[in-house]
Amino acid sequence: MWKQAIASATLALLVVSGAQAADYLPPKGSDWAARAPKQEGFDAAKLKSAVDFAIAHEATVAPELAKAIDPRDLSITIPMQFAHEPYSDPIGPLKPHQPASVLVIRHGYIVAEAGDTHAADLVNSVTKTFLSSVAGVAFDRNLIRNVNDRVLDYVHPSPDFELPHNQPITWDQMLRQTSGWIGTMWGKPWWADRPGKNAWDELAAGPPPVGKEWKYSDVRVNALALALTHLWKRPLPDVLREYVMNPIGASDTWHWYNYDNAWTTIDGVRIPVVPGGGHWGGGMYISARDLARLGLLALHEGRWGGRQVLSRKWISMARTPTGPNPQYGFMNWFLNTDKKLAPAAREDAVMFLGNGANMVFIDYEHDVVAVVRWIDDKEKAEFVRLLEASL
Repeated sequence: MWKQAIASATLALLVVSGAQAADYLPPKGSDWAARAPKQEGFDAAKLKSAVDFAIAHEATVAPELAKAIDPRDLSITIPMQFAHEPYSDPIGPLKPHQPASVLVIRHGYIVAEAGDTHAADLVNSVTKTFLSSVAGVAFDRNLIRNVNDRVLDYVHPSPDFELPHNQPITWDQMLRQTSGWIGTMWGKPWWADRPGKNAWDELAAGPPPVGKEWKYSDVRVNALALALTHLWKRPLPDVLREYVMNPIGASDTWHWYNYDNAWTTIDGVRIPVVPGGGHWGGGMYISARDLARLGLLALHEGRWGGRQVLSRKWISMARTPTGPNPQYGFMNWFLNTDKKLAPAAREDAVMFLGNGANMVFIDYEHDVVAVVRWIDDKEKAEFVRLLEASL
């Protein structure tokens, strides 16, 4: 009897695993199979309502200025958004973005699409997810032996890393944005990035404790990018292309721009250093379809077909809550801990989020990936509610 029970349980496990493994994966290129919403378990009318809601709630910067400026021109709106910060001038490329778009995937198939999902637009802080993926490849290849090791045990990227305050900082702390790193990156000092009410508040408060506080800081993210560039000794977009984007069949339209002044010299070779977002221009320009591939990679715990692109261990660490901020894992894995991010979704749901708002929503419960671009930030949770209600 017990042998029969074990056999039945094993068969059930194989059926479940087979269903996941049998999910369709799009080939490289523009061909991506689509299925009718009903065929993939959606209420077609409700799914359309979710998509229509996202398109109708495209983000606008200061609606009263819409007649005076192009609200989609990032070379205008991003400097306006951060004008209260000292050192806020852009130092990387910015250009107008496309209208809002939506792409919904279930079991790998496109079930809904609206807007231009092929356009390579700035994705802002979702760039950080690509940056942490490069760190993940380094971990999987043993270039980083332990994420709790000090960065200085591996590389010495700049004099600022040698400051006594920064010496204890680990890879894990930089990935979780708890490092408290101080210094200047590409002319932007740590205290000037998202300061308090007054521009000098952080400077007056003094250096934050290492590993104790969570702070969303592009200066510190860019310090991690510099450290990873020195670890790999090559441009990070080349690493990303070889080990992640080519294996998942991404298009050739994405581009990860560095700042005009973001260069370093390694072994006598001048190498560009890319940032982790579009805070001062630059960053990742990519299509919704390529973002959906990244979402599918996360959905399948780092596996793409027969290849483990990122290890399950890395994905598990990326999804582990950060102490001072349980809604954050590794950058830019936003977690639905206590259902605070998306009350309508299960707690294990994940989002990759960037200013705009740009969102990659990953629903492990229903095997769904949704990419929404340029939606009003306040409406993200409502879109997720409508999406979940359509299943």
